[in-house]
Amino acid sequence: MSTTERVALAAHLHVVLRRKTGRVTDVEWMAANTEYAAEIVRFARLKAVEDNAPELAEWADKLERVMAVPLAVRTPPLVERAATALRERPAPASAPAEARSSGFGRHSGFFDSRLPGDAPDDEPPAPRYVGGIR
Repeated sequence: MSTTERVALAAHLHVVLRRKTGRVTDVEWMAANTEYAAEIVRFARLKAVEDNAPELAEWADKLERVMAVPLAVRTPPLVERAATALRERPAPASAPAEARSSGFGRHSGFFDSRLPGDAPDDEPPAPRYVGGIR
């Protein structure tokens, strides 16, 4: 059973409980957490007997059956393909130091974007932050 179907059943039981008993529940948590769902089922059955509301017992039974079946966790196909592509991709080769510098104007065909007076590529960059604080 899909997550959507679990949420739909939990939502229906939530509405019936709200109408019959005034009880407010967390639908998404009921669909995801078996302990919470079991407690809501117990409460719904108790109120079904006390208030003579067979509809509560009926929806409690449905939710209990659904929650007994484990939810199949499946990875979406797109994620599987992306993970496979990343595993099969070759490791990047280390670029030579000349290519790692700005390189503009040398081989790329683009002009250098540095201003006059900027440090040349072979000098270490000046610290940007005072004391390492941004």
